[in-house]
Order: sequence, then C-alpha cells, then structure tokens
Amino acid sequence: MKIKIQIYCGDQIAMGPGKADLLDAIAGEGSISAAGRKLGMSYRRCWLLVDVMNRCWAQPLVATSSEGARLTEMGAAVLRDYRALQRAASGAGEGAWPVLERQLRAEPLAAQAAE
Repeated sequence: MKIKIQIYCGDQIAMGPGKADLLDAIAGEGSISAAGRKLGMSYRRCWLLVDVMNRCWAQPLVATSSEGARLTEMGAAVLRDYRALQRAASGAGEGAWPVLERQLRAEPLAAQAAE
C-alpha cells in the first residue's frame, strides 16, 4: 500500500513525498548540491523544487547562504507536520486496505481499442 499526499498551492505542488525527502536531505547535508547528490538529483532540479516550496508557503522553508543551505524554522515545522500527516494517513488506510486489495488486479487489463 502506498498513500501519496500532495499539498497544492494553486497548480504547484507545495509539498509532497519528494520535496519532503529533499528537505530531509538539505537538513542532513547542509547544502542543496549535497542533498541533490544524496538523492541522485541534479542541482538545478533541487533548486527548482526549493524555489517552488519557498514561493508557496507563508515563509521560506529553505535559507541559503555562501556557506550552504539550511531549513528555516518554518521549513522544519512544515516538514515535521507533513511527516505526521503521512503517518496518520498511512495508519488510517490500514483498515480499508485489505478490502480494497482483494478487489485490485495485480496488473491492469490491456487497453481496449477505440471503435
């Protein structure tokens, strides 16, 4: 079972699993480029994700300087609350999942040709 939570700001994803992983990596590595290397992502891709997050929330989630990058207080709080939301959603789905799983195919049927 995989429940994926995405929080939108307009048509942009303000927070999702990948962005949360990026915030974790920035917190641990101390820079956007090192976080990107850890996650196997380009610096540009990481920077674009950080830019979206910083523009979507009431305050920036990541602060940068010549020494590197760090989560702001708001960034740490959003990450903590998002991870709590993920845990809650995962736990909430456990009761319903066995019922849904019994009805779910292992693979989708072949697409039908349009008439």
